[in-house]
Amino acid sequence: MNHFPTRREVLARAAGGFGALALNAMLADDEQASGAHAAVDPLAAKQPHFAPTAKRVIFLYMTGGVSHVDSFDHKPELFARPGKQITVDNWQGKRGEFIRYLTKPRWEFRPGGQSGVQVSDLFPHIRDVVDELCVIRSMESDHTNHYESTLGMHCGSWTFARPSVGAWLSYGLGRENRNLPSFVAIAPQAPYAGSQTWGSDFLPGCHQGMQIIPGKNPIPNIKRRVASSKLQELELALLAQANQKHLETRGADRALEARIRSFETAFGMQREAPQALDMSGETAATLKLYGIQPGQTTGFGWQCLAARRLAERGVRFIELIDVGSSNNWDAHGNIATHAPLAKNVDQAIAALITDLKQRGMLDETLVVWTTEFGRTPYHEKADHPGREHHHQVFSSWMAGGGVKGGGVHGVSDEHGIAVAENRVHVHDLHATMLHLLGLDHERLTFRHAGRDYRLTDVHGEVVRDIIA
Repeated sequence: MNHFPTRREVLARAAGGFGALALNAMLADDEQASGAHAAVDPLAAKQPHFAPTAKRVIFLYMTGGVSHVDSFDHKPELFARPGKQITVDNWQGKRGEFIRYLTKPRWEFRPGGQSGVQVSDLFPHIRDVVDELCVIRSMESDHTNHYESTLGMHCGSWTFARPSVGAWLSYGLGRENRNLPSFVAIAPQAPYAGSQTWGSDFLPGCHQGMQIIPGKNPIPNIKRRVASSKLQELELALLAQANQKHLETRGADRALEARIRSFETAFGMQREAPQALDMSGETAATLKLYGIQPGQTTGFGWQCLAARRLAERGVRFIELIDVGSSNNWDAHGNIATHAPLAKNVDQAIAALITDLKQRGMLDETLVVWTTEFGRTPYHEKADHPGREHHHQVFSSWMAGGGVKGGGVHGVSDEHGIAVAENRVHVHDLHATMLHLLGLDHERLTFRHAGRDYRLTDVHGEVVRDIIA
C-alpha cells in the first residue's frame, strides 16, 4: 500500500531539525508531547524520579564570601569578647597553630518575624521575611580560594570543571517552555570561575545556562534581521537542512548538535524572551516593592523581577549573580564594604520572596541564597577591620519549594569558627536541592570517559530535617 506523506511530514523532511521545530510550532503543539519527539529532543520535559515539592529553582549567589557572623549567624561571644586571643588550627587553608584575635561583628542582630530567627541589621528587609526561610548555619566547603570554592558551589567539584547544578537540572527534567532556555544566569559580570558557573561541561551543550546581562540589550541579537517571520522560517529551514546533512557526515557531534539546538531555542526566544524581560506591564506597586523605577533595566531589583517573570514562563533554573570577580563581598581590608553590597540586594530579595508568595508561586519555587564561603571571626591583628576567607563553616538559606520556613538548621561553635552540630556540606545542599525537585542525586548520572558522573560525585546526603 502506497503511503502519501502528510503536509507535516513533507515540511519536517525539508526543514530538518531547526525547521521542524519552527514549523511544528505553527502547525500544532501535539508533537512535542509525543514519544517520538521526546526521543530526539534532549530538552523535552521528563518525569522526575518521584513526586517533587518544587518545580523550579531561583539561585541567589553572592560573589566573594559573605561574612556569616555579620549576617545570619548570631554569635554573642564575638560581641562580648572582641580582641580575645585564641588559637586556631587553620589559617587560609594552612594547617598549624595560629594565635589570632576575635573580631566584633559590625552589625547588631535582631529577631525577625514570628519565629524570632536572628538576622543582622545588614539585611533588615530579609529579616522581615525570615518566617519563610530555613537558615543553614552549618555549611561547609572544601577550599579557601575564590575560584575553587565558586566552582565547588556550582559544580560539586573544586578541582575540575564539571556541569553546573542548573545544567544537571535541565538534563534531569528538560524544559517546560520550548521557547525559553531551561537554565538562565542573570549576571552583570561573571564571578571568579567565569562562565563555568553556568556551563554544561560533558553534558549535551543544550543544557548550559544562557547569560542575560542586565541593561537595555540583555540578550544580544535576539531580533530577526529579515523583513518577516515567514521569510525567516524559510531561511532557517534551508539552514537546518544543510546543518542536518553536515551532522550526518560526522556522527555524534555534541558541539554541533548543541549549536543546532541553540538555533531552535533562539527562534522561539525571538517572541517570548523580550516579553519576559519587558517590565512595562508591571504595576507601580510591584516596581516599588522591588525598588526599581519605570524603565529601569539594571540593578538587582530588576534581576529579581526578571527571575519571577521567567519562573512564571517555565524556566527551570534561574541564577542571579549580584556582582563579578571584583568589588564584591571579599572584605579583606574592611568588613564595612558589606554595607553597600547588602543594600544592593536586601530589598530586592525580600521583594522576590513576598511577590512569589502573593502569587501562589513560592510553594513550588525553591529559592536558595548562598555564597562560596564565609569570613573569619578572627584576625592576625586585634584591631583589624577586615575578615579573611573561611570555608570551615558559613551560612546559606533556602525558602519555598517544600522547605520548612521560620527555622534554623545546624549550629556553629560559640565563635562561628567550625561546625558544632548538623554539618551541611555543599554536596548535601546539592542533594537536597535535587530531592526537592523530585530527583535522586544518586540516580541522576551521565556516562563520560568510561564512568558515571553525578553532581554530588560519590558524596551527599539529603538534609531531611529542613523538608516540610
